[in-house]
Amino acid sequence: MAFQASRRDFLHVGVVGGLGLTLADFFRMEQAQAEQKDYVSKEGKAKSVIFIYMPGGMCHQETFDPKPYAPIEYRGPMGSIQTKVEGTLINETWKQTATITDKIAICRSMSHGEAAHERGTHNMFTGYRPSPALLFPSMGSVVAHEFGPRNNLPPYVCIPNQPNQFAGTGYLSSSFAGFSLGSDPASGNFQVRDLKLPGGVDDKRFVTRRRILDAVNDHFVTKEKADSLDAVDSFYNRAYAMISSQKAREAFDLNKETAKTRDTYGRNTAGARLLLARRLVEAGVRYVTLTYGGWDMHSNISGSIKSQVPSFDQAFASLIRDLSDRNLLDSTMVCIASEFGRTPKINGNAGRDHWPKVFSVIMAGGGIKQGIVYGSSNATASEPEENALTVEDWATTIYERMGIVADKELMAPGDRPIEIVKGGKVRQALLA
Repeated sequence: MAFQASRRDFLHVGVVGGLGLTLADFFRMEQAQAEQKDYVSKEGKAKSVIFIYMPGGMCHQETFDPKPYAPIEYRGPMGSIQTKVEGTLINETWKQTATITDKIAICRSMSHGEAAHERGTHNMFTGYRPSPALLFPSMGSVVAHEFGPRNNLPPYVCIPNQPNQFAGTGYLSSSFAGFSLGSDPASGNFQVRDLKLPGGVDDKRFVTRRRILDAVNDHFVTKEKADSLDAVDSFYNRAYAMISSQKAREAFDLNKETAKTRDTYGRNTAGARLLLARRLVEAGVRYVTLTYGGWDMHSNISGSIKSQVPSFDQAFASLIRDLSDRNLLDSTMVCIASEFGRTPKINGNAGRDHWPKVFSVIMAGGGIKQGIVYGSSNATASEPEENALTVEDWATTIYERMGIVADKELMAPGDRPIEIVKGGKVRQALLA
């Protein structure tokens, strides 16, 4: 470890977000991938995943599971609209999404038992109920562990940054953490930390530093004769490859998009984040996590929905159309999820409270059946009525589409074998 630290001090590539990880840390994949390969993961239908997380607990009644015939105290103050799928209604503010429902699956029967934000968030990011004994890895980190980098890009990217501790590596090595951007792509001066050469360092000087690193490598190989040196070289080689690759750098550059495309997605937080996600999966990133909005709507739910949904609705519908037009939708899974839903009845503050018994998630692309509603809630949206969808089954289905065997065992501290997902089953009715 002293050797690694001295080299890092000598030629430091950069520090990612608030994680304290160098770019080189993201390319320790190849060595770690050799561990615990009971089943070798092979790319499946979904080559990439865009996981859109709505923090706070997105209400299902005011999004994808309206109850227009329920009593007003359950129905709430908002209306619903017909979608492109006959007989399927969604909330009135999702006008653009209504036009692309023939390309998505609306799952109305997600259910778990965790009504606290942190515990529900852990569920949805890891596929596991929280445990006091072990922090489980996020799905993004598992994908990074199983597949490693592609096209000189990190396998797992968080937009704009890692949103919570449950989006991290859990018991896996920190080298499988999500690459955080360091700033929001919607900001006017957006730049990805670590991808720009330091001031005063041009391409020629960068190559010189690369050669200096080679000389340092040769010195340590000669002096130390350590078996791990070749592996350490590969970590730094991948970090340098990412910085020196114009294609890798351009994947993060929204200025490469036309003005028309920027306008189509929307020049706002939702538009910038979803458009960047599309650029990243198109370039080779395997798993993108992004967050949008705040959905803990204990009061004035109508006003909150009307202020947050329209820009996201535009960006989401644009993303699905764009992926389809580029022939990427079949190989890119897009998910929208939150930690839980909201209570069946409107409360005294014209809002809804926490409710994990039933809520909705969206799935699209990557081998998921299009134009369907999977499962249902009862007449008051208080519990599942048909095909209750567990978190374990949902996560297992995502992994299956990516080519990962969900009951494969990874090694946790203390040499404990832990299944990627415990007890989950693939929901065949969701598969195309």
